[in-house]
Amino acid sequence: MTPDFEQKLLSMCPDTPRTVALACATDTNALCSLIAAHKMGFVNAILCGDENEIRTVARRHNIDISPFTIMHCADEAESANTAVSLVRDGRANILMKGQIHTADILRAVLNRETGIRGDGILSHVAVLYSPSRHQRLFLTDIAMVMYPSLEQKVDLIKNAVSFARHMGCREYPHVATLCAVETLNPKMPATVDAAALHEMNKSGLLRGCILSGPISFDLAVSPEAVLAKGYRGSVAGDADILVFDNIEAGNNTIKAMVQFGDWIFGGVVVGARAPIVLNSRSDSEQSKLFSICCACTM
Repeated sequence: MTPDFEQKLLSMCPDTPRTVALACATDTNALCSLIAAHKMGFVNAILCGDENEIRTVARRHNIDISPFTIMHCADEAESANTAVSLVRDGRANILMKGQIHTADILRAVLNRETGIRGDGILSHVAVLYSPSRHQRLFLTDIAMVMYPSLEQKVDLIKNAVSFARHMGCREYPHVATLCAVETLNPKMPATVDAAALHEMNKSGLLRGCILSGPISFDLAVSPEAVLAKGYRGSVAGDADILVFDNIEAGNNTIKAMVQFGDWIFGGVVVGARAPIVLNSRSDSEQSKLFSICCACTM
């Protein structure tokens, strides 16, 4: 972890630690990230899962889990349901996925009788931070809503804007609805939706942000590209939030930025009664730590 990134995280630390309920708590990176977040003052944790397996994993990897509570669960389903119930009952503030498939933990989240679903759509907001650029971007949706309709894009934007504000973004975050071109083309549905969202924002039907679209990636984030192309728009080169037309575009963009740049990835599922840290089981300890810290801002 670079000193710059560590300072960025510490600036996000809440006044009092949040409590994380970790489902299927045999994930090594998840445990390490929780310990790191605990030492930085962000969280306490309740570890849900087979107690013997949790202690064995911690011992094998020399992870001191003594600050945390363990709630023994017989299997994955019980572990997921227990973690969700801790959030629902107010004993935890954040739900986190451990060694469990995303679909299985979401099944517990979305249970109409025992889950923690909210009134609106559940969506994923990714947070990317570049230490070299001192720049932060929010991307949606790269993990949950695969092919959002126009109505769903409105909800995605509202969720992302609310989350960005919690993260200390400007009062009216700048939103770019990304397309391959900057002009409306009826043969390109993404541009049709982007133009409609732009008009909704201008007319006051979509409030709380400043939105441009259709707009390409380079014109959304690069002042140099804006100057070279002579582009005029309210979000030109200065976007905070990037909205993708589909999950393939968003997911591949974020992976390219992480793989070929110095961007550090975090992310939170929003729209439930509490934030959900839903990193892939293969994500790094640093990525999971960043996600936990982001969730603590809500």
